[in-house]
Amino acid sequence: QVQLVESGGGLVQAGDSLRLSCAASGRTDTIYAMGWFRQAPGKEREQVAAVMWSSHHTSYADSVKGRFTISKDKTKSTVSLEMNNLKPEDTAVYTCASKYAKIWAYWGQGTQVTVSS
Repeated sequence: QVQLVESGGGLVQAGDSLRLSCAASGRTDTIYAMGWFRQAPGKEREQVAAVMWSSHHTSYADSVKGRFTISKDKTKSTVSLEMNNLKPEDTAVYTCASKYAKIWAYWGQGTQVTVSS
């Protein structure tokens, strides 16, 4: 199993930046990819960004392209999400997840990001 712990959420104003971090522990040798998801009240969970663990390939939701950057540090088993030019519609609970055998199998507890207008 892989355990994930997020940090870095908070309350910011529109246009501000915020950096989320996720630390993985346990069977990190089994990680296939890591990603960030978000869910706002009354909305479905959305995959925000993902990074392959054994390559530099990344993917982003259209809504965050050009504003968010996902990065990884395999030596520390961490993944980060740099969020710039935040908008009120980015308000959500952000959760880190890891893929095992191409399935999003492990999830963190989530961290709240609130963007005020």
